[in-house]
Amino acid sequence: MQKRLKPTILLLLALLVLGVTSCKKPPVEPQSQSFLMLGTVCKITIYDEPTEEAFKEAFDRIRSIEAKMTLHSQTSEIAKVNQMAGLEPVAVSEDTFTVIAKALEIAKLSDGAFDPTIAPLVMAWDIAGDNPRRPPDEEIASLLPLVDYRSVVLDPQNLTVYLSKEGMALDLGGIAKGYAADEAAKILRSHGVTQAIVNLGGNVLTLGRKSDDTLWRIGVQDPEESRGAYAIIVELDDTSLVTSGPYERFLVLEGETYHHILNTRTGFPVDSDFTSASIITKSSLLADALSTSVYALGYEKGMEMINTLEGVEAIFFTEEKQILLSEGARQGKLSYSITNQDYWVEP
Repeated sequence: MQKRLKPTILLLLALLVLGVTSCKKPPVEPQSQSFLMLGTVCKITIYDEPTEEAFKEAFDRIRSIEAKMTLHSQTSEIAKVNQMAGLEPVAVSEDTFTVIAKALEIAKLSDGAFDPTIAPLVMAWDIAGDNPRRPPDEEIASLLPLVDYRSVVLDPQNLTVYLSKEGMALDLGGIAKGYAADEAAKILRSHGVTQAIVNLGGNVLTLGRKSDDTLWRIGVQDPEESRGAYAIIVELDDTSLVTSGPYERFLVLEGETYHHILNTRTGFPVDSDFTSASIITKSSLLADALSTSVYALGYEKGMEMINTLEGVEAIFFTEEKQILLSEGARQGKLSYSITNQDYWVEP
């Protein structure tokens, strides 16, 4: 004969079940905000409990970095450094000093394929600006001696930057977005955000994992299709992915196409082995600069450099729709799936 539970016990059990189920938080709807900064759309999406203050401080931080490092302002710290080229050192903020110092490290690592002193050539071509043009050969030749990262003098004690040749100029466009993404992520974490995506015009940085503890799935743009058409999906965990390629900013003149990634030795757009180069690593700043570096270096030198770096992986696309992977990615350190079957991975 079964014993019946007393009404008081049934009530306690009911309250216990109710308490357990009420502890489970309903899924949080992701919230996004975006602004036009750094010459692109900057978007932050928070997947756990967002606060307006977290969004505000993160975007304020990006805006502050842009104001200090943009080439397209007469009042930025970079502009002041450029104005004093060949004359005297200029004191800058810790932000700007840090980014310049890192840019010079990567310039040395890449043997000058990435060089923050490329600004005279960038301004001459103005491919991403309002007056793009193909400079005469003589003009390009006259500017090449000004592109030399070894002529930048840093004083860590006084946080000063000196360009030793008159006419030299810095352009941090190939690294500043990465630094801004890293700094925005720091702000979000300080507000207790553990699940988010920072997307600064294709510079993607993921925080944590998805709410179900699975990895984020981030698409790598197919360089031969319109924006949003992906060739491969990469699974990321608290990591950054940055892609460089010629397909977004270019000039077509008399049937000739000139893209914005310039060869630091010739002054003309890089003739690369790749249609795009993607770098995956924890630091978005590092990924940003390396993606430009390996695109300019080409397959042999670019892959050799990446394979010497700890915690850095790479994905390259070629005109033949071949996907080339760094050594770690080939060994399974990177989870991916090909979404465009026209592409194929090297055997």
